[in-house]
Amino acid sequence: MIDAAHERLEAVVHGRVQGVGYRWYVVRLADRLELAGWVANQADGSVRCVAEGSRGSLDKLLAGLRAGPPGARVDRVIETWLAATGGFDGFDVRSAGHRGD
Repeated sequence: MIDAAHERLEAVVHGRVQGVGYRWYVVRLADRLELAGWVANQADGSVRCVAEGSRGSLDKLLAGLRAGPPGARVDRVIETWLAATGGFDGFDVRSAGHRGD
């Protein structure tokens, strides 16, 4: 069942975000914020993140995506807001080049 107050954030993060622990940083942050979804490296060197939860928690995740972990350099984040699907159980890392859910 989908919580009517939940939203979905799809974000693509560009910069030096692969090979610096960025995905695991996102997993820890999403878990702390009680979000569901996934994060994956993309073939072009970006990182894609799909998360669902409350707007407040998603806003905090977005701020974290823009900041990144030590060693990362975030040049830009392209964000898209959608209605939640309720199709996730937890938050995990998916294989590189994941096309969606």
